[in-house]
Amino acid sequence: MKNKTLIYSVVFFLAIMGLFAWGNAAKGGDTSGSNSQKSALVAPEVLYDFGIISMKNGNVTKEFTVTNPTQEDITVKTVFTSCMCTEAFIVESDGSAKGPFGMPGHGGAVPPANELIKAGESRSIRVVYDPNAHGPAGVGVIDRFVTLTDTSGNTVELEIKANVTP
Repeated sequence: MKNKTLIYSVVFFLAIMGLFAWGNAAKGGDTSGSNSQKSALVAPEVLYDFGIISMKNGNVTKEFTVTNPTQEDITVKTVFTSCMCTEAFIVESDGSAKGPFGMPGHGGAVPPANELIKAGESRSIRVVYDPNAHGPAGVGVIDRFVTLTDTSGNTVELEIKANVTP
């Protein structure tokens, strides 16, 4: 009877391990929990907390710098936000801005960025958050993301936080 229990236990354990291995293989072997890889682009600051902001004061803006430290040119294929209350713009070296880039599926298609960042160059990414976008239900702590994806499918994620008051 003990041998039968031992055999069932080993089979059960192997079945569970097989399911874990199968699930990991289905994700492409990525154990980080993310389906994309980190981009070669770097941002010295990836998180900004606005602190307490008031809806009555309107939009708040933060500019992040993204740099290509490699010897190869990198093309940013897409820029999108995690919520319709947030827009992103690529600020060109002459001060002009490309965008707005928003949340896919809200307000139409998000245009492709197709922004070439040459080796050693940087770009500013202007993030604009509208605390009034969600109306009175939008008060409290917010956490929003802007994702840049290069042509290889690698990503850089920028994050803003705030505590929204009326």
